[in-house]
Amino acid sequence: MTAEDLRPPAATAEDLRLRPVRDDDLPHFFAFEQDAEANWVAAFGPADPADRAAFDAHWRRIRADPAIVNRTVTVDGAVVGHVAAFPVGEQTEVSYWIDRARWGRGHATAALAALLAEVPQRPLRARAAKDNAASLAVLRKCGFVVCGEDSGYANGRRAVVEEWVLELAD
Repeated sequence: MTAEDLRPPAATAEDLRLRPVRDDDLPHFFAFEQDAEANWVAAFGPADPADRAAFDAHWRRIRADPAIVNRTVTVDGAVVGHVAAFPVGEQTEVSYWIDRARWGRGHATAALAALLAEVPQRPLRARAAKDNAASLAVLRKCGFVVCGEDSGYANGRRAVVEEWVLELAD
C-alpha cells in the first residue's frame, strides 16, 4: 500500500474535518441511530436505538473517559457522524458512524484517516460484520488487515453475527 492509497478520497469541494464532540452534536448522533438500515448494516449498535436515556448515559460515560478519543465529523460545517478510538482491554479499537444519507462519498474513509493521524498508538484494532463490505473497504483503505475473526450478538440484527477483526500495525 502506498501513501496514495492512504490519502483520503477527494470529496470534491467538501471540507471534512474532525473536532471534539460538543453537546449540540448529540441530537445529530441520536438521529443517525434511528435509521433502521444503518443499524442493520453496522450490526453492533445500541440495544434500543430509540432509548434516549441510554444514549445520553452512554455519551456521558464515554465523553468523561480521558482514554477515549471521540471526534465529531463535519463536512462543510454540517455534522455527518463521529469517529472514536477507545481501549478494549489491552488493545485500542476504532469505530465510526456516518449518517446513511452521506454514505458512498468517502466520508468514513477520510474521517478514519484523520483520526489515525491524530491517534499515535499502534497497533489499532477494528471490527466489522463479515458482510459489511463498505466498512471493510474503509478499513482496508486506511491500512487495516484482517488478523482474526469473532462472533457476537448484534443488536442491529437481533442475531449472532460473524465479524472480522482487523489491525493496523506500526
